[in-house]
Amino acid sequence: MPESFRRGGPRIKRSLLASLLCAGLLAAPALAAFAASKAEAETAKPLNSDLDAPLFYQLLVGELELRAGQPGVAYQVLLDAARRSSDEELFTRVVSIALQARAGDQALLAAKAWRETLPKSTAAQQMTVQLLALLNRPAEVAEPLRALLALTPEAQRPGVLVSLPRLFQRAAEPKKVLATLDPVLEAAAAQPLTRLAARVTQARFAIQAGDSARALAIAKDIAQQYPESDEPMQLALELMPSQTAAEALIKTRLAATPANHALRLAYGQALARAQRAGDAAREFRSITEAAPSISTAWFALGALELDLRHAREAESALNQYLQLLDQAAATPGSAEASVPAQAQADSEARQQAWLMLAQAAEMRGDFQAAEAWLLKVDGAERVTEAQFRRASLLARQGRLSEARKVVQAMAEDTPEKLRGKLLAESQLLRDMREWQLAYELLAKANERLPDDADMLYEQSMMAEKLSRFDEMEALLRKVIKIKPDHHHAYNALGYSLAERNIRLDEARNLIAKALSFVPNEPFILDSMGWVEFRLGNKAEAVRLLRQSYASRPDAEIAAHLGEALWASGEQAEARRIWQEGMQRDAKNEALQETIKRLKVGL
Repeated sequence: MPESFRRGGPRIKRSLLASLLCAGLLAAPALAAFAASKAEAETAKPLNSDLDAPLFYQLLVGELELRAGQPGVAYQVLLDAARRSSDEELFTRVVSIALQARAGDQALLAAKAWRETLPKSTAAQQMTVQLLALLNRPAEVAEPLRALLALTPEAQRPGVLVSLPRLFQRAAEPKKVLATLDPVLEAAAAQPLTRLAARVTQARFAIQAGDSARALAIAKDIAQQYPESDEPMQLALELMPSQTAAEALIKTRLAATPANHALRLAYGQALARAQRAGDAAREFRSITEAAPSISTAWFALGALELDLRHAREAESALNQYLQLLDQAAATPGSAEASVPAQAQADSEARQQAWLMLAQAAEMRGDFQAAEAWLLKVDGAERVTEAQFRRASLLARQGRLSEARKVVQAMAEDTPEKLRGKLLAESQLLRDMREWQLAYELLAKANERLPDDADMLYEQSMMAEKLSRFDEMEALLRKVIKIKPDHHHAYNALGYSLAERNIRLDEARNLIAKALSFVPNEPFILDSMGWVEFRLGNKAEAVRLLRQSYASRPDAEIAAHLGEALWASGEQAEARRIWQEGMQRDAKNEALQETIKRLKVGL
């Protein structure tokens, strides 16, 4: 209990008159106002109060003690008054006093007194559940939760259930929360009206407890029982990164309801987050064909086409997106034209679209068009991105020194801005294949920002480019120590070993660890396919590399898949894959080296 909450004790020494005087309640202005309204007061009909004199005195003293900096005294006086009066608002006030004094245990005691005094109070049960969650005491939640559900009208019980995971989202021991609440939720799942909400809540608690397998099983069960419900689809979207089978639920629903554009949008976004750009682009492309008026699908498609280095396709999608924004803004009464928040969001989206169009033009080598798009960008939140794109244009034109000065002029008045600035300059040097300069920059950056996992990772990649493999490995192991779930570090180290054809079993274990965090990430699947190829497992290598290439048709993945196919006797398909890779990125080093080493004519 806080010291300030203990001070003073329960003693009440002041007289009522003294307390009133101390509070200034009998000051001259108040007396004057009373005299001025005396005639009106005499004729007005009196309003009777439920307060008796002792209760009034308790309330007054409690509030005065609180004003005088004695929350402990106020708490005790007002809690006694709440018990005597059975007043819900007064119990709420007592709990609030304890919480403001950071006395969580006393707040819980007040809530329990409230429950005992008013056992049929929904608010009392609800407050107790909330406080137990706040105080990380899940073992005590079951009883008040059962009481809360029993007191809540049937139509409102699903809402109570689905709110529970958010209430316990910061619980220190989520497995204990699941174990404690499971019996309550099972009982609720036995009732038709609360079955769906209870099962969804169980799944969410399972996710929080790290039991994604159970969460997926529940999601499948819900999807079977409620074939039109959105909840199992939302669960499946959340489970996609850790449970590959979750995706099948979404595909099944989309096959049954192909016009469910909201689900397809969410699915596409989940695929994009998983770095499966090719798969995500397919879903957004499907939406634009079926419902061309959905502007967000065009925006997402444009971003993904750009990521896939399809410059003209990206420009087409983004221009269509801007056209739809213009049409919406010009339509009287539309949300885009009339709601300030929507107008602001559209303005920010335009800025981002212009930046992407500049990048697409730069990708095509049309620097004049790229600069024209950049001139449109004037939003403060996009200044840094616009500066980087201008720097990139200068570098692409052979003016690297000028380009670096543009980046170096960026603000660095916060750690986040400094970090972004350093990473931007290193990316600029990487794009220009200035490995040594990038390495030196990142080495100095890591002196300024020590133990920054991402900065160390970038330095390790430059060390690899310079064939400093021992240093690369040391840096990556440091990254893993700082951030044990940094899947890129596991993958990079495993891939480097596989690429050099050494310590292949260790390489496989490292890449498997990376996949345990992101099971379907295309580049990590590519790494696993490549190590299997190095180990001589050609069939498994082709299977994994096909899966990787289908999700993200990248030039380097094309190089690996093509070589695995070539070695497996499927030379015609290998040539086709390599040709596709050359069309996307003819300068890709891995692809060029593979074709040259195998002496393949395309």
